[in-house]
Amino acid sequence: MTDAINIETVKDYLLGLQDEICMHLSKLDGQEAFQEDLWDRAEGGGGRTRVLYDGALFEQGGVNFSHVFGSKMPASATAQRPELSGRNFQAMGVSLVIHPLNPFIPTTHMNVRFFIAEKEGHDPVWWFGGGFDLTPYYGFEDDAVHWHRTAKQACDTFSNDYYAKYKHWCDEYFYLRHRSETRGIGGLFFDDLNEPDFEQSFAFTRSVGDHFLQAYEPIVERRKNTAYSEEQRNFQLYRRGRYVEFNLVYDRGTLFGLQSGGRTESILMSLPPQVHWRYNWQPEPGSEEQKLYDNFLKPRDWLNIEGN
Repeated sequence: MTDAINIETVKDYLLGLQDEICMHLSKLDGQEAFQEDLWDRAEGGGGRTRVLYDGALFEQGGVNFSHVFGSKMPASATAQRPELSGRNFQAMGVSLVIHPLNPFIPTTHMNVRFFIAEKEGHDPVWWFGGGFDLTPYYGFEDDAVHWHRTAKQACDTFSNDYYAKYKHWCDEYFYLRHRSETRGIGGLFFDDLNEPDFEQSFAFTRSVGDHFLQAYEPIVERRKNTAYSEEQRNFQLYRRGRYVEFNLVYDRGTLFGLQSGGRTESILMSLPPQVHWRYNWQPEPGSEEQKLYDNFLKPRDWLNIEGN
């Protein structure tokens, strides 16, 4: 029902989620805090960007809240849903990307978001989306199993089908077609969620947001004191190039933000501070780097591997 849609409740949750994640990650880093940057969007709305830079654990991390609105949906939003053309819209969400310094700690991304498109004389069209995914540079099966177990826990209260469905969607979405490899080990990705109703869709979205720290913090704690070499650091910087390629070529959120006149600095906070590209680089056969390609950069059933 239309009167069950409570935009302010969604906004309050998202602001609180941003606060909680920043507090936990700052404490985990132990050296640097997130710096806040409030911004306004000329066409309507604004946001609260928080960035941590040059920390003890995190080379760069951004946790961004935005709430933007306008009279015309951007092309990235109407490409699959042409019936939304001509509607005004509101879009709000929390999006984060964390780039650790240590190559044994994975990069991670999470976002949860809400859209509503309205037109006089018509029912509003609304949906939730989001998810979280993990991009390791050196693969560990116990990290991957923990990550996916936590993702499944976020889903199981709502439907026994959600984890398999949204894991598969994540594997398909975070795929670099020009490289024929996944961006990492995946996780969850969902979009256009508006069933069975607003209350349940919002509750599931909250579950995904609330499980992120449960998924990521134990992995950081497990790997943060692992010694690494210059060669391993260089491999991390090389693999970060894949992250840049995906975000600039395929990512819907990046395209939506740029096409809707969003704040460029906040939209591109996902890009790593340092990155290398090397022409036609290939890992040594049998190396840990080769194992990443062979065992982690392809979809796997992480909850049903030998020993788990």
